[in-house]
Amino acid sequence: QANLQNEGCTPLLGAALALVALSPPLMHYGHASIEGHMIQHLMLGMYAPIGLVMAAPVTLALRTLPQRPARALVRWLASAPVRLLAHPITAAVLDIGAMFLLYLTPLYGLMHDTSWLGAVLHLHFLLAGCLFVWAIVGPDPAPHRPGPRLRLLVFFFAMALHGALSKYMYLHGYPLESGAALEQRRFAAELMYYGGDLAGLAMAGVFFAARYKARRPGVAPAL
Repeated sequence: QANLQNEGCTPLLGAALALVALSPPLMHYGHASIEGHMIQHLMLGMYAPIGLVMAAPVTLALRTLPQRPARALVRWLASAPVRLLAHPITAAVLDIGAMFLLYLTPLYGLMHDTSWLGAVLHLHFLLAGCLFVWAIVGPDPAPHRPGPRLRLLVFFFAMALHGALSKYMYLHGYPLESGAALEQRRFAAELMYYGGDLAGLAMAGVFFAARYKARRPGVAPAL
């Protein structure tokens, strides 16, 4: 019963966070201010993916799909391109690396001047966030997923880079193209720093809880 409740509530929470982040009031707030943008970034790129991925979407799909599509999904997930894409290092580069491009280059200004580019970037951060969470702590069975030591190393390195980027943005006033006052840009960098820490703590808690459960006698490892 607890598992069923978790499977029902967790995706609803993740979807609700994503919908709130993309709602017209928050979209307007994110377009008008750097603080609003950062709240959107945290909700779409970090918090919503945790809720969506912890619902074990692959497992749910395999339970509900007919036999032939389910086998096709398993073959697709085991293919070399998908395995490369879902590798923790690749996922970290797509997720954290994109933040460096967005905030330290003119891309941030282009995003606010071009509506379709903003939509593409929102989608990228949601999908890249889901990919990163799935690669590190996803509860779905993944025979080709690297071991816990590598995933933990990539996770801590990615969180360190996220924190370093936030500090650099605070010290040097990025993104420069935002048009906001320096105090606003620094406040947005603080939101990014502390908000990222909260998401990192949540992922670390999931990771170590699963490892602890896996070490209990008679319990199959989940990660």
